[in-house]
Amino acid sequence: MTPTTAMPADAAGVGRLHGLLALGLALVWALVLPQLRPLLPVDETRYLTVAWEMHGAGSAIVPHLNGEIYAHKPPLLFWLINLVWSLTGVSEVAARLVAPAFGVLAVALTWRLGDRLFPERPGLGGRAALILASTGIFVLYGSLTMFDTMLCVAVLVGVLALWQIDRGKGWPAIALLGAALAFGVLAKGPVVLVHLVPLALTRPLWSMAPPDGRPVAWFASLLGALAVALAIIGLWLGPALWLGGPEYRAEVLWRQSAGRMVNAFDHARPFWFFLAALPVLLWPWAWRGPVLRGLASRGLFRDRRARALAIWGGATLVLFSLISGKQVHYLLPALPAAALALAAVPPPRPGLGPAALSLLVTAPVLVWAWLLSTGAAQIDGAPVTSLGPLDLALPGGLAIGLLLALAFAGRRAPTVAWALVAPASLVVVHLALRAPLQEHFDTARFAAELARAPQAGIGIVGRRYQGEFGFTARLAAPIQPLDTEALASWIAAHPGGLLIAGGPQSLPLSPVGDGWLAGTHLYLYRLP
Repeated sequence: MTPTTAMPADAAGVGRLHGLLALGLALVWALVLPQLRPLLPVDETRYLTVAWEMHGAGSAIVPHLNGEIYAHKPPLLFWLINLVWSLTGVSEVAARLVAPAFGVLAVALTWRLGDRLFPERPGLGGRAALILASTGIFVLYGSLTMFDTMLCVAVLVGVLALWQIDRGKGWPAIALLGAALAFGVLAKGPVVLVHLVPLALTRPLWSMAPPDGRPVAWFASLLGALAVALAIIGLWLGPALWLGGPEYRAEVLWRQSAGRMVNAFDHARPFWFFLAALPVLLWPWAWRGPVLRGLASRGLFRDRRARALAIWGGATLVLFSLISGKQVHYLLPALPAAALALAAVPPPRPGLGPAALSLLVTAPVLVWAWLLSTGAAQIDGAPVTSLGPLDLALPGGLAIGLLLALAFAGRRAPTVAWALVAPASLVVVHLALRAPLQEHFDTARFAAELARAPQAGIGIVGRRYQGEFGFTARLAAPIQPLDTEALASWIAAHPGGLLIAGGPQSLPLSPVGDGWLAGTHLYLYRLP
C-alpha cells in the first residue's frame, strides 16, 4: 500500500464507476433482501416492537418492551423508525429500510475516506466502497434491522474526523468527532469507543502531519470532542436516567456496557471465535491466495495510512476477542478498514475464479433442494413441510444461471464479477430459504388471531417472550408471561382471552392456530 505516482490516466474514472456501482449495489440489496424474508425473531421483531410501543403510549425518552423498561439498547434506531412512520404511517416495509439506509451511507463514507486517505490513488476509494458493498457479511447484516450499520457510520465519521484533526482542521473537526461519538453511543452504546480509541491513542504511528512536539494539543482536541459528545448524549441520558429510575440507571450505566465486556450474560464465546470467523467476515474478497500475498508483499507498516487501517481493524479484532460476548456482526464497523486495505491489492485476473467461488454458496443451495425433495430438511430440529415444486426448482435454476453468468463476466469484467458473487449468491440463498423462513420464523401468521384478544388479555407459557408479536399483531397491551403454576388462575381470570403455548397443553380446548417459531411449536388457545 505504498504510494505510487504512476497511475493510469483513467484511474479516477474507473474509481468513480466502481463507487457508483457500489452505491447502486448497496441500494439494491438494501431494498430487496429485507423483502425476501420475514422479520426475524428475536432481534428484528423485538426492535420493531420497541419502536411500536414508543409510537403508541410509550415514552420517547425511555424505551419499553412489552410494557416494561427496555435498557438493552439506546433509542436512536427507535427514534428514526418513528420519524419515518411520522411521514409514511406505520409500515413494516418503511421501518425495515432505516437500518439498511445506513449501510448504503457507510459505503459512501468508505468511498470518501479512501479518497481522503490516498489522494494520489484516485481509484482506491471507489474500489474500497465496491469491496465493502459486496462483502457477504456486510450485505447480510447490512440488510437487517439492527444497530451495526449505524455504528459503522459513526466509526467512519469518527475516523474521518481524526484524520482532519491530525491535519490541523481545528474545531470543526473536533465537533465532528464529538458528534460521531455521540451518534455511536445513541446508536449502540459506549462500544463505539472500542473502535475509535485505539486509533486516537496511537497517533504517532500513523500521523501524516509534521511532528510538532506537542502531544498535549492532540489530547486536548480529543477531550474537546469528548465534551461535545457528552453534551449531546446528556440531552437524552439525563432525562432518561431520571425518568427510568434506579433499575434503569443500573442497566444503562453498568450492565449493558461494562457488564457485557467483563462477563457476557449473552453470546459468550471463546477468545479465538473472531479469528475463526475471519474467512466468513472477508468473503469473498480475501478468499484468494494472490490477494493475501498482495497484502503481505506491500508491507502494511511502511505507509503510515496503512498503519492507521491496521490499527483500526487489528485493535478492534483483538479487543473484541478479549471481550466475553461475541457475535460475528460486532466486527461490522471494522470492515471498511479491511475494504480499504484490500482495495490496494490488484483486482482478480480474468478467469473462472468468481464463478468457482460462488459455487461454495450455491452448491449448498442445490443440496438443500435435494434435502427438501427427500423430506429430510429441518430448521432448529423442526421439519420443513410447506413446499411446492417451485420452491425446489427456482433456487436451483438460479444457482446454475449464476454460475454461468459469473463464468462469462469473470473473463470480461473480473472486478464486477467478483463484486456480484456475494450479493447474487445471497439472493439465491434467500429464495431457496424463503418458504422455510416463512414457515419457521414469520410471526405475522399469528397476528390476525392475536389482534382479536387485547381486551381479554393474552398470556404466554412455555416460551420466553421477547416481543415477537407486539409489532406484527399491532398489540396495544402487554402479553403476560406465565409459568405452569400461575396458568390455571390466569385462565380463570381471563375468559375470552388468548393463550400462546410453547407446546401442547393439557386443556379442554382445541387450538385455534399453531405453527413453528424459531424452533418452538407454538399453539394458540382461545379461552372460553
